[in-house]
Amino acid sequence: MPRHVTIVLDSAGVGALPDAASYGDAAGANTIGNAALAVGGLSLPNFERLGLGSITPILGVAPVAATAAAHARLAERSRGKDTITGHWEMVGIITEVPFRTYPHGFPPEVVAMFAEIVGCAPLGNETASGTEIIARLGPRHQQSGRPILYTSADSVFQVAAHEETVPLPTLYDWCERARAGLVAPHNVNRVIARPFAGAPGEYVRTSNRRDYPVAAPANLLDRLAAARVPIHAVGKISDIYNARGISTSTRVADDAEAIDRTLDLMARVADGLIFTNLNDFDSKYGHRRDVRGYAAALERLDRRIPELLGRLRAGDRLLFTADHGCDPTAPGSDHTREYVPFIEVGNPGRSGGWGTLEGLQRVGASIEETLRWN
Repeated sequence: MPRHVTIVLDSAGVGALPDAASYGDAAGANTIGNAALAVGGLSLPNFERLGLGSITPILGVAPVAATAAAHARLAERSRGKDTITGHWEMVGIITEVPFRTYPHGFPPEVVAMFAEIVGCAPLGNETASGTEIIARLGPRHQQSGRPILYTSADSVFQVAAHEETVPLPTLYDWCERARAGLVAPHNVNRVIARPFAGAPGEYVRTSNRRDYPVAAPANLLDRLAAARVPIHAVGKISDIYNARGISTSTRVADDAEAIDRTLDLMARVADGLIFTNLNDFDSKYGHRRDVRGYAAALERLDRRIPELLGRLRAGDRLLFTADHGCDPTAPGSDHTREYVPFIEVGNPGRSGGWGTLEGLQRVGASIEETLRWN
């Protein structure tokens, strides 16, 4: 059996979907294209050769008529613009009803449920930037031991706690119990443990984040696992899918380590799916509207592409895609509803431009075609 390497550039959208305005987006979102314009152009020679510049206009990245890769943009069918919805659609789950959000904080019954779990009322309970609310409420949290509860424009229940104030096992237990308690109509998309460290004025979020998503319906990963196809997760992939079907999972501190671990797996695993999420694009640069950081991250990834291509064997496929947008030039800090790139290397029957394709499940179709497990 060959290998399929799927690398998700978390939030790397390539242009607004036609219904973007109904999701509250400003006109003209294009995460990669607008980041390039804002910094005066990107240097992505390897992505250029693979056809990225043919998917959407990118200053500094030319369209290429003939490439060895297949390239297209995918139009999300599901209702939503978040991590879980995008990743679920990749493995065949269409979300018809968007997950509930809480722009004014969680209602009293939800807060009371969580207070009973932790033994005290949480701080916060508001829509906020994670780094901002930790900076603002962190000292009070450390003095009182009360966790910081917050949400965002996404359907998320986030719990922040200092690692020296609340031990990690305790924070994880609180979040697992909150996940169990958040049932309809408050079955939020994700519960997220957000540990941080450091002193007041110098707090930093650590790499010990854990995500607890709502359970997914049956999907491609279940079928792969039933057929004993190994699935190797890198980054937050295992958290996104509640570890369902995952054979091995490697947590990483940043995207550079995620690529390192992906290359390690390509060097030593004989078959199966290597599934990697590059979360820095979203959490460090997109949400924080750090345009230069986003652009630099794209260029750093581009420099690693020859290493990835060099580890491919006959029959393998390498696929670059994304789950949604998070335009760093857009107002606010929310995701943006966008087309996502589809760049597939290693399919002898498909190359060149394929225009716009319907549905992120094209990612799962590529995986099934490659592994030929059925």
